[in-house]
Amino acid sequence: MEFTDREPIYRQIANDLRRQILAEALAEGDRIMSTNEYAAAYRINPATAAKAFSELVAHELVERRRGIGMFVKEGARQRLVDEGREHYIADTLTPAVEAGLALGLTSEEIAAQVQAIVSADHKEAAK
Repeated sequence: MEFTDREPIYRQIANDLRRQILAEALAEGDRIMSTNEYAAAYRINPATAAKAFSELVAHELVERRRGIGMFVKEGARQRLVDEGREHYIADTLTPAVEAGLALGLTSEEIAAQVQAIVSADHKEAAK
């Protein structure tokens, strides 16, 4: 993992772990690196890693098991999927549809374009 200057490192760590959970690279019940392991692996302050884990614990994505480490919590992936869908609809889809309508596209034209995009993605994935 390579860090950027765009957002705090703890947030980049938390977001990377979220992506891994969504992609099922980390499954429910999997152990994740400890704060000290993260600090050593990525040459960061252990407090930075701890802040990332605290954020994930607060969102009920990981849990601390005293004496044995941090683990992906049961239901974490589904929580991320549900949250992601809500944000996608509110932050991406709704504004895109509203912009299309403002440009004079009909709902049918928008739906047809969406279907064409989805069909193209399925054809590309089948290759």
